[in-house]
Amino acid sequence: MCGVAGIVSTSPPDPERVRAMCRLIAHRGPDGEGFHTDDHAALGMRRLAVIDVAGGDQPVYNEDRSVVAVFNGEIYNFAELRRELTGRGHRFTTEGDTEVLVHLYEEHGEDLVGHLRGMFAFAIWDATRGRLLLARDRVGKKPLFYRQAGDSLAFASELKALVADPSVPRELDPVALHHYLTYQYVPAPWSIYRGIHKLPPGHVLVWERGSRRIRRYWKLDFTPRPVHSERDAAEQVRQLLLDATRVRMVSERPLGAFLSGGIDSSAVVAAMARLSDQPVKTFCIGFDDARFDERSYAASVARHYGTDHHEFVVAGSSALDVLPRVTRHFDEPFADSSSIPSFFVAELSRRHVTVVLNGDGGDECFGGYRRYAFMKRAGRMQPPRQLCGLLSRIGSGLAQADTAAGLRRVGRGLRLLAETPQHRYASLMSHFTGEAKDELYTDAMREQVAGVDSNELIRQVFEASHADEDVNRLMDVDVNTYLPGDLLVKVDITTMAHSLEARSPFLDHHLMEWAAGLPGEWKVQGQVTKALLKKAMVPWLPDELLTRPKAGFGVPLADWLRCELRPLAFDLLTDRTARSRGLFRPEVVNQLLRDHVEGRDRSNRLWSMMQFELWHRTCAEQTGEVATAAAQPAPGHCG
Repeated sequence: MCGVAGIVSTSPPDPERVRAMCRLIAHRGPDGEGFHTDDHAALGMRRLAVIDVAGGDQPVYNEDRSVVAVFNGEIYNFAELRRELTGRGHRFTTEGDTEVLVHLYEEHGEDLVGHLRGMFAFAIWDATRGRLLLARDRVGKKPLFYRQAGDSLAFASELKALVADPSVPRELDPVALHHYLTYQYVPAPWSIYRGIHKLPPGHVLVWERGSRRIRRYWKLDFTPRPVHSERDAAEQVRQLLLDATRVRMVSERPLGAFLSGGIDSSAVVAAMARLSDQPVKTFCIGFDDARFDERSYAASVARHYGTDHHEFVVAGSSALDVLPRVTRHFDEPFADSSSIPSFFVAELSRRHVTVVLNGDGGDECFGGYRRYAFMKRAGRMQPPRQLCGLLSRIGSGLAQADTAAGLRRVGRGLRLLAETPQHRYASLMSHFTGEAKDELYTDAMREQVAGVDSNELIRQVFEASHADEDVNRLMDVDVNTYLPGDLLVKVDITTMAHSLEARSPFLDHHLMEWAAGLPGEWKVQGQVTKALLKKAMVPWLPDELLTRPKAGFGVPLADWLRCELRPLAFDLLTDRTARSRGLFRPEVVNQLLRDHVEGRDRSNRLWSMMQFELWHRTCAEQTGEVATAAAQPAPGHCG
């Protein structure tokens, strides 16, 4: 696991700039660094040594040093690839996984990505052709940002390595902000900065002598396929999970697992216990609020398998203390509040291990979210088209009225029921509706995003899905949006902040591809989510874990905002500098604050606004104020 950075150009790049970029991401790789420089490329990396600790330094080269690579991630099938490549005459100088990249590139060019099993973001420089290849793993475990300016292209594992360059315009992208307020994260290919982009998951970028092209090389296919029985499928789940876990337990450094008490992380721990002759080290976060504390379930699994179990309890005061650190690491606004306990569990784990396995992807593979069951029910209750307009108007009136919370929830339910499935799901995944954003924005900000519908990002994936039933279509949407944009960003940033490598067996592409073709009715049965996975885990996990309702990784955010975080909320949202940016109408922001004080359900919106302003303040403290086009007399001017 590493951090990578680099610059390619038709003229000689500045190697010192790449060294400075790597210093900013040293937390991703505290064990060493490496650099390559020639007339048109400067590449760098920071290393977290996990495989071939003694000899696996980077960059790596082919035999004549005309091809060079820097790499972030793990290639789990590197041993098999190495044997194949050696058989074809390639010579290796290390025992690590990175070196297979340069030789695979010699054999397959940019199609090498189809041969890789793992998580990765890498750069390969072909000096002979003057070509840079950037690639990101199939589902987006590892991040990669880039910026092209003229005939030069710069890339890095984290935004901070790009924006710290004084020559880079640090101007906020209003469309990225528009999407962030809807989803609480900035979706690819946007970043919060105009002109800096995320390479989307499952894509490669080729830069050659000043021009670039991007193509998608993988998409999870939910086309239905013939199946046998649920009993056979349950056995296959166990076998695929064991295999995905086995390849992820290869490490020369201490290894453990996150254990939340949910089905997914518990299943991974169960698989690890079956594959290890030593007690698995497990790590759990709890809360001093019993509504959100799942430590008892995690402890039950820990006892069942005799793990070496560790716990930490997060209090509101702890969240307040750590929030600025978390924000600094994310580099752009990010409002998934579970990033706070994720940060703490990563910190706890790093005291004991260097690598952790987790349960990420189980919900997207096997239908774990309660919203899937809600969507199935809503589909069966779809009203006649001629009634939808009336229901929508009644629902909107109740949802926006100054009435009891119960009536507002009924109003939102009626409004959702009146929508088509793709619009309904987009609405479910939205925190700020289009109407709410329109009310929030100043005239200048509204003009910047005129005609941009954030919900279209979800509707497009829904409508393009090859699935023949809504449950699998919803999972297709989440694999392409929520999973890479929110969950995987959260895990990568919070673990790498502590130089901790996280691996996800459920995100093995072999397991994902098999699960995608299964019937949706095997995954969500009535109100039971993850039905097939639960059946598969009957021989492995305690009964009480399999029958309890899904809790998710929730935090007592509303209580924190009413108590420990309330002064910070008022400080951030009423700050004179924040209001001078010209993005949001002060009277609407004031109303958000009043709604929260008076007990109305506005926690997620308030939190999203807070996180944006805290990010802005953090940036100003580090490298100066970020320019906002809405507040600038001349759009494009850099602050």
